[in-house]
Amino acid sequence: MGRVLVTGATGTVGRHVMASLTDAVPLTRKRGGLTDPASLPLDGVESVFLVWPFATAEGAREVVEAVAARARRVVYLSSAALRDHEREVERLIAESVPEWTFLRPHAFAANALRWARQMRAGTVRGAYGRVAAPVVDERDVAAVAVRALLDDGHAGAAYELTGPEAITPAEQVRIISASTGIPARWEEVPPEHARADLVAMGWPPGVAAEALRAQAAGTGPVTSAIEEVTKAPARTFEQWAKEHAEDFRAVGEPAPTMRAARIHGFGGPSVIRLDEVPTPRPGPGEVLVEVAATSFNPSEVGLRSGLLPEVFRAVLPHTLGWDVSGTVAETGAGVTALAPGDRVHGLVAQAAAEYVVAPADLLARAPETIPLADAAAIPVAALTAWQAVHEHARLGPGQRVLVNGAGGGVGLFAVQFARLAGAYVVATASPRSAAAVSRLGADEVVDYTTTPLPDGMDVVLNLAGVTPEAAGALAGLGRRIVTIAAPVEGGTHFVARNDPAQLARIAALIDEGKVRVEVAESHPLAELAEIHRRAEAGDTRGKIILRV
Repeated sequence: MGRVLVTGATGTVGRHVMASLTDAVPLTRKRGGLTDPASLPLDGVESVFLVWPFATAEGAREVVEAVAARARRVVYLSSAALRDHEREVERLIAESVPEWTFLRPHAFAANALRWARQMRAGTVRGAYGRVAAPVVDERDVAAVAVRALLDDGHAGAAYELTGPEAITPAEQVRIISASTGIPARWEEVPPEHARADLVAMGWPPGVAAEALRAQAAGTGPVTSAIEEVTKAPARTFEQWAKEHAEDFRAVGEPAPTMRAARIHGFGGPSVIRLDEVPTPRPGPGEVLVEVAATSFNPSEVGLRSGLLPEVFRAVLPHTLGWDVSGTVAETGAGVTALAPGDRVHGLVAQAAAEYVVAPADLLARAPETIPLADAAAIPVAALTAWQAVHEHARLGPGQRVLVNGAGGGVGLFAVQFARLAGAYVVATASPRSAAAVSRLGADEVVDYTTTPLPDGMDVVLNLAGVTPEAAGALAGLGRRIVTIAAPVEGGTHFVARNDPAQLARIAALIDEGKVRVEVAESHPLAELAEIHRRAEAGDTRGKIILRV
């Protein structure tokens, strides 16, 4: 056989195909080609190992036609799931290429490497941990590809490739632990939480959902295709784990640098930049947290623009963010209450980064019943609401409270805490927030854009920015007013303090199902500047989290 073009030459399977061929032309994503078929290096090529690394078949026809015009044999890396775009690529190849072979592997053993950091932390969390699948060693898939590329007798074949045994994710973790000497266990979580965690890690929502559906379905029977084609038995997962033990020991250390959303000067949203900065290390009494998410707080607009120097004395450059949820990656000397792998959240300065260092005693354990990224919506908003309701308003059974600005991040918690305190809750909300406010327990919801606010309240909680005139009007509606926005004459104005004990109590209420966390929007950290722009234009509502 003549020269072979290997696409995806540095990928999971492609690099092993390259290592087994003596006359091969590598094509990696950096070299393009698949997005520019005319540039494919097909001179003298007779066979092509084709990897289609896209989620749709758009553009595949042009690539297949370019290949079919020059090469006579194609081995296409499809999958056992046979997604729509894979079916279409197979169809195009079968119609155009004289000799074709389709490889349909089940889940790669190499997928387990995504657990490396969790393994080191002691707990791997996911859904469907007891559903078995015959995971396959990527080197065996490559060995079948090489034989199909070089030997006759494989034209028109579609090989379903599996390992020699069906094995569950929980068993995989046990085997990796035994092979590496890293003590770790599997922890089952609800599928919706596993999906949210994958999205928080950067997976597109559709891909995360599809991966979990495939995992839930398990797989068909173990096949003998690898041994039949290569004349060697398929490798076991235990063999793979032993040979990759060092990968698990090495992967998961905090990177020497990290991304952080910082400002180098005060001004508009454009001053926010994603910088590459050194990863911090924890000192005595501190922990290093691998951040799952932070959140946007409206007061950060004032910090960023330089309007609140008397409150926020930021030393520039300054990393934004006050809310954090994440996993403890490393502990400093003297820390005993937390350990690597613990899920935590808290009010921590400079949290809009991939890692943040925080005093261990300022963090609380994150709720277990919600996705870890969603816990970033809690600290600032919930602590503010808790202290407003319990410390300053001192709400009790039978009292009437008006919550002004109930549709915001603080307001949604304040409504729930006031109801739990036994108060009768009247909430102001715009039409777009009314349903959420009502769902969370408000006894009455008033559309402040069309309806006068009721008076005769025991307490007015003002959680929205209002003019001095409007603040005065609010004060006249109740016997006592508590505000977190503009000070009101005769009222109580406060700025929330960090209180991990209160945060732990709130987390317990969430896990008990008595308090809900409402996340209005979730975006990558790279979109923080855009969130600031929208906030200044009045185009945000509720709690917005930024996935890191």
